Amino acid sequence: MYLVFTRIFLMDSVSCKWLLLSFFCLSWANSASCAVDGVYGGKVRGVNLGNWLVVEGWMKPSLFDGIPNGDMLDGAKVHFRSLRSNKYVCAEEGGDSGAVTVNREKASGWETFRLWRISQSEYQLRSFKGQFLSCAGQWASITTTSGSPSWKETFTIERSSNDRVRIKHSSGRYLQASSENELKANYVGTPDFDDGNAAIFVMTFDGGPLKGEYQLCNGHGPQKAKQVLTEHRNNYITREDFRFISKHGINTVRIPVGWWITKDPYPPAPYVGGGLAALDNAFRWAHELGLKCIIDLHAAPGSQNGMDHSSSRDGSIDWLISDNIQRSLEAIEFLASRYGYHPALLGIELLNEPHSPEVPLDKLLKYYRDGYDIVRKHSPAYVIMSQVIGPGDPADIYKANTGKSKVVLDLHYYNLYDSYFENISTQENIDFLYRNRKSQMDSLNAADGPLVFIGEWVNEFGKGGSTEDYRNFGRAQLDVYGSASFGWAYWSFKNVNNHWSFQWNINQNYLRL
Repeated sequence: MYLVFTRIFLMDSVSCKWLLLSFFCLSWANSASCAVDGVYGGKVRGVNLGNWLVVEGWMKPSLFDGIPNGDMLDGAKVHFRSLRSNKYVCAEEGGDSGAVTVNREKASGWETFRLWRISQSEYQLRSFKGQFLSCAGQWASITTTSGSPSWKETFTIERSSNDRVRIKHSSGRYLQASSENELKANYVGTPDFDDGNAAIFVMTFDGGPLKGEYQLCNGHGPQKAKQVLTEHRNNYITREDFRFISKHGINTVRIPVGWWITKDPYPPAPYVGGGLAALDNAFRWAHELGLKCIIDLHAAPGSQNGMDHSSSRDGSIDWLISDNIQRSLEAIEFLASRYGYHPALLGIELLNEPHSPEVPLDKLLKYYRDGYDIVRKHSPAYVIMSQVIGPGDPADIYKANTGKSKVVLDLHYYNLYDSYFENISTQENIDFLYRNRKSQMDSLNAADGPLVFIGEWVNEFGKGGSTEDYRNFGRAQLDVYGSASFGWAYWSFKNVNNHWSFQWNINQNYLRL
């Protein structure tokens, strides 16, 4: 630096000024372009390709059209009320006691059962604490003594034209509520759907069903699911979409994937193959059009957050059970070894939105460290680590020693999902961005740690507003998130809900990059 300035000052004043200006412009350009290695413009300006390789039914509900008993998908929460006694079926102590009674006036957690769908009429029913309704055979009582379902835990649910159902155990006997408030498989014959029958129940739902990839595949069945997903993957995101993205100020795509993609073309049931070929296409299109790719393990084995976008079967968070963490690391190794030196690869995100407190911080940090080491074996790409959902400070991950170089913390910012945002004005939403979001980002940017990435955000807020409100809110988000040291990625490129769609926001001039 000293030698450069010595030579500059020996020149005439005009040349000196131009050289100084050129020097500083070059220095700024180099620092900008090197802020994130390999990204045009210096920072990530990205868009998520959500609902492409990991299904989220709310983003395209038509994917679930035609599923028989479509409200009884895996994970649907149901209550059963006896018509004779008007009392609800209950797994005592949430299932821990083993006893099942029909004696509750109201339905709450212990009276709620999550469906595991075997066919359009056969189901297994999981209690609040995770045990399954079970029966040893004809004449036996129903219990919750099994943690692993088999034929003893399989029931046929037959529905009438209204909410009334009769439930037949796999032994062939229908269940009925006894005079002692027990539930037994001892009804002789086939009960009619009438009010006085102890074998007839009213089935009601606690909220809507999960609509993730598990529910889609298991609901449609293997052949139909293959047809539906092949058409979806071929048409939902195309090369022309990548061209649109590249022409509208975006330099990176964040691609959510599920762990089963690593088993293509024959993933375990109920999943169907074809996702890996689509991911290969994404990398080819990105390279051709000058875009970068972030692979995001959005759905881990056992589900890290119990949501449909993590392909949870029934809302449970079983990521810590058995060997699911090891299987997640194996998925990271597969992805890193396959794409590690692809010219379009920018980063690998080790896990999306783990849920706290079900996923303890110490377990998560160990996974992040192990995942970092695995990526480094195969690639110099950025290693991205997501914040948790629920209680927890992102700084806890930020301060942890999870890797030595090219580490990124992913924060997801939505002015939604909290009653606070429903009760404030557009301007107050914008003020919240500058007061809360930006202050957190600035403190992390200034610290000695990973780069900061706003990996998900959307041009939707609280109670919404006018066209100008949305444009002002979008402008403020671009301003605030643009200061993140790594950059940002919009959720998502396409969505039937317009304000969630990047494509719609651009076409309607709601977002101006």
